[in-house]
Amino acid sequence: MADEEIHDFLGNGGTGVLSFSARDGDPPYSRPVSYGYDAESGHLHFRLVEPSSRQKRGLLDSPVSFVSHGEQGDRWRSVVATGELEDLSGVPSDSAAMAERWGVDIPLVDIFESSSDDVTFRQFRLVPDKLTGRKAVKSED
Repeated sequence: MADEEIHDFLGNGGTGVLSFSARDGDPPYSRPVSYGYDAESGHLHFRLVEPSSRQKRGLLDSPVSFVSHGEQGDRWRSVVATGELEDLSGVPSDSAAMAERWGVDIPLVDIFESSSDDVTFRQFRLVPDKLTGRKAVKSED
């Protein structure tokens, strides 16, 4: 997909799967997430739950891949972004990163067994090292 098609597909936000690199030959740690996307910068923003264990906290320093997929019209499309997450927790509220964060729409998705009021969220940004898109092409029958 061309850059403009990727930007159109990602829109201002949606859902996808965020995968953290595995250690010691384990499979990647993958979780469904909602995201916000800033087409001007090409950055993805996430509101992630504070990991509950020390081992999971270490994943936040690992390289990640993010995949969003879906259909537009009668064709499937997918976008993959790779890179490292930037923790925006300590970033001043008047910074460019936070202005960008507040300009995107991260959908609220209730995937928790408990109230979201009981969950601690942190803000992260992915400045992709690589951003690619694929789409189905119509075959001639």
